[in-house]
Amino acid sequence: MAEITASMVKELREMTGAGMMECKKALTEAEGNLEAAVDVLRTRGLAAVAKKAGRATNEGTIMALVSEDATKGAVLELNCETDFVGMNEKFKAYAEKIAQAAIAANPADLDALKAADAEGETVEEVVTDAIHTLGENIQLSRFAVVEAGAVSSYIHGGGKIGVLVTFDVDGIDATSADFAQYGRDVAMQVAAAAPVAANRESIDPAIVEHEKSIYMAQAAESGKPEAIQEKMATGRLEKFYKENCLTEQAFVKNPDQTVSQYTDEVAQKLGGSIKITGYKRFALGE
Repeated sequence: MAEITASMVKELREMTGAGMMECKKALTEAEGNLEAAVDVLRTRGLAAVAKKAGRATNEGTIMALVSEDATKGAVLELNCETDFVGMNEKFKAYAEKIAQAAIAANPADLDALKAADAEGETVEEVVTDAIHTLGENIQLSRFAVVEAGAVSSYIHGGGKIGVLVTFDVDGIDATSADFAQYGRDVAMQVAAAAPVAANRESIDPAIVEHEKSIYMAQAAESGKPEAIQEKMATGRLEKFYKENCLTEQAFVKNPDQTVSQYTDEVAQKLGGSIKITGYKRFALGE
């Protein structure tokens, strides 16, 4: 019997659009014969998957989920062909099942997630089942898993945007209703205001340099003395930080305070400390 190589599995996947595990099984059963393996997949009803595999998947849903103890979270994009299926509760249930598997397995990449266990079947088998049930080409395109002292999530527009925010907490129960409301508020802020970074320390220095060079060039056009130009550029850079750093942004629910001030207020109320450490923001199709 011919050895089943990774390149053979890849070729069969490209020919049929069937899942990696199914292709491997079919090749083993067909003793390495590619054409016979295609027939094996067809007899298993995976020909339908093959026909759908080439169709565009521009719709779908973003799923963001947090573990029961609020210390881990997963966000993913599951794509389909139509908005009708993307908004379907059955489709969202598949996305949720995959997100649960991602939290449990903490996979290194997309292939590892597809091979991960999801209630007794692989994630790849879950996707194949979704294709059969919903009758569209469905693709798992990306995911992220985070772990921290506390994690909060928010989903906007029925799955158009999904957000996870990570926090360092001390002396605070991350599963409490008060913290859950605060965490959801911050995640909603990320969805609405699309910050560049959690705080100014975590902004890529190249972005800061680029912005500053533009502000310096703008200031130079004013014809004012160099010392004044420097002040003008610094002032504009401060404005950039306030608009683009999550902690410094005006809080969407109360623009009179910053997200940082809201955080301090909640921490004081709950008798501990909270620090926003990062976030993941997925928008559908970006």
